Amino acid sequence: MDWIAELNDVGCTLTPPLLTPAQCEELSGWYAEAKRFRATIDMARYRFGSGQYRYFAYPLPDPLADLRASFYAQLLPVARDWADKLRKPAPWPDSFGEWLDDCHRAGQERPTPILLKYQAGDWNALHRDLYGDLVFPLQVVIGLDRPGVDYEGGEFLLVEQRPRAQSRATVTSLPQGRGLIFTTRDRPVQSTRGWSAAPVRHGVSTVRSGLRHTLGLVLHDAA
Repeated sequence: MDWIAELNDVGCTLTPPLLTPAQCEELSGWYAEAKRFRATIDMARYRFGSGQYRYFAYPLPDPLADLRASFYAQLLPVARDWADKLRKPAPWPDSFGEWLDDCHRAGQERPTPILLKYQAGDWNALHRDLYGDLVFPLQVVIGLDRPGVDYEGGEFLLVEQRPRAQSRATVTSLPQGRGLIFTTRDRPVQSTRGWSAAPVRHGVSTVRSGLRHTLGLVLHDAA
């Protein structure tokens, strides 16, 4: 199954390796450099789960900006196809720069890439990363540590509410340096009545031991 077919069928798909182990270690190390970030979120304080994450500030480091723009270009045809199936507007222009300009004109000016850190006992509640009216329907999370070596548990969870049926869960262990492309808000699901939008939320299961870092790339900015 190719990656687009898997994305259409399941709502998520793993990428080939994107970062080397050395690059993953470097990105994880950035967590201690507060000047790189615009905000730090304590998940327990907001009842989001347990753990911590930090939003990068503009200007983004080149690797993050490049990854974001590259994923936008690759995922744009999928986004437009999904919008067509659901008979919804497809407001996404051809270039990522134009899309960010649209976000900023709409008052969504804050960068959304995040660096997340989980220790033993931490977890992330099911949620969606929307941040405003302008939403790109796909996003990416990249594993920076080695599951089964640096940490145990901490699987990525994707839960889809199926039309007139019980929800379906997909569980993924994130390999170091690889990304998981997944649905931001909803995705088209076909039935005898045609296409309908299946709402999707994502989260992280409890980390049983060790330390888990991930890089999150949301492809729209925040209000």
